[in-house]
Amino acid sequence: MQEVEVVGVRIELPSNQPLVLLKEVNGERHLPIWIGAPEASAIAFVQQGIVPPRPMTHDLLVNLIHALKREVTFVRLISVEDTVFHAEIVFEDGTAVNSRASDAIAVALRIPCPIYCADEVLNEAGVRIADAEPEGEEEQDNAEQEMRQFREFLADVEPEDFER
Repeated sequence: MQEVEVVGVRIELPSNQPLVLLKEVNGERHLPIWIGAPEASAIAFVQQGIVPPRPMTHDLLVNLIHALKREVTFVRLISVEDTVFHAEIVFEDGTAVNSRASDAIAVALRIPCPIYCADEVLNEAGVRIADAEPEGEEEQDNAEQEMRQFREFLADVEPEDFER
């Protein structure tokens, strides 16, 4: 398992399909996951610090976890089958609950807790994006550079390209 971080949520053109982009913390690979619009909003809200007036579904789930005095220690992306990513939310006692990858990511960002990805998933669906960023640039500039490079990559790729 490799730890990954959320780079951001974007809309892939021309299909207008949202995707979340993850990046290895200690590596070069990026992992694009096409997701639904509600999940994209849930992830983007947390990243942008937007707090809705009433809890959204992922907020409710986190509130329930806290009310039950449980702790999510991490989430992990465990497999990809026919371009569908599978994940688990893992609790302090080792209990793992099956989840969609996008939901697990939205929960992890709210807890907050680490996000891990199975090596097999990164080997199958991860992509390397050339790092043209000069050293010493700000973190935000680096993220913007990664997204620009990723958009260029997306111009020539379809979800079917990640099938086995």
